[in-house]
Amino acid sequence: MGEAIHAAATDNRIRELIALYSAPDACPADLLCDRHDHAARAYRIIGAALSVADISYGELADESARFAGALAGLGVGPGDRVATLMGKSRDYLVALVGIWRLGAVHVPLFTAFAPPAIALRLLGSKARLVICDAAQRAKLDPGGAMPADPSWQVVTTGAGGAGALGFRALLESAKGPAPAAVVGGDAPFIHIYTSGTTGNPKGVVVPVKALASFRAYAEFGFDLRGDDVFWCAADPGWAYGLYYGILATFLTGTPSLLLEANFSPDTTMAVLRQEQVTNFAAAPTVYRSLRASGLAAREGLALRCASSAGEPLTPEVNAWAPGALGVLVHDHYGQTEAGMLVNNHHHPAVAGMLRDRSMGRPMPGWSAVILGDGQDAEIAPG
Repeated sequence: MGEAIHAAATDNRIRELIALYSAPDACPADLLCDRHDHAARAYRIIGAALSVADISYGELADESARFAGALAGLGVGPGDRVATLMGKSRDYLVALVGIWRLGAVHVPLFTAFAPPAIALRLLGSKARLVICDAAQRAKLDPGGAMPADPSWQVVTTGAGGAGALGFRALLESAKGPAPAAVVGGDAPFIHIYTSGTTGNPKGVVVPVKALASFRAYAEFGFDLRGDDVFWCAADPGWAYGLYYGILATFLTGTPSLLLEANFSPDTTMAVLRQEQVTNFAAAPTVYRSLRASGLAAREGLALRCASSAGEPLTPEVNAWAPGALGVLVHDHYGQTEAGMLVNNHHHPAVAGMLRDRSMGRPMPGWSAVILGDGQDAEIAPG
């Protein structure tokens, strides 16, 4: 009886989310930013020396509106592709919300990409503009894989010049804030590329209505709650970090962290303790590195949930995690093209018993079957 009640409740919630994010009047800026309490903290940005700087939803709304106005002044409009080649920072958050506020489409670029990988994505997506950190600017110079006469404008968080506009100067010179575009659930929202595990990377156009699935994972997979301190350590240049690091935060309004420094076990443990993180997500490599370092000890930690995705979670992690982190790590599985699909969910309504090497059960709203090679018929349940 209890399971039936839970199933009915989760089904109803999925229908609510689909209706919300598929609506003809769906407005990304409102769904992700403007509807939240403007005094509430959106993100805490943590520097390499563990310094902290917060950005509220009000500040994010104001700066992103001015940046959207600046983009509009450069001729960028709804449906145009705008790429980011940026690390985790306040400017990165402002750029993302500014892109979506305008109704433009975000093209994420991983900062470790070399020029050929960047050029493939910029040319394939027909990007109108690229926003890059100063350290990434040289990768966009003409020559080699980059066209001699690129079709995209470059905006840099550096000083500008040499064919590039300065991010902050552009923000300050904007003639006025851009209104939040109403684009509807079918409009393109993200243009992301797969990692290319089979052949060349392939472009995936993600519509606004996919936010229903991303939020379902935030609620059922992560079990994000209003009093959580959330940290997804995945890089937003890839799908998991963007969909579930950035968007899960904006969709639920959960206070979240961005770490500007590179990964190290020492820094990771220091941040978990300093910020009293309650809900943490990272690749299995991160957990294995923490285990190998010998640093992890549950004293001083506040973890309630720990999640893993991106590669299989090997059993030794959960032999170690309860004593070191105070919680088991839940393995989750998804794809760039669809988001998360099969998970060891944290939400009590859909949580199951963890088993070694099991990625869990289908997420509410999805179904999963096992098919025979070359067959389109189910051959085994469960």
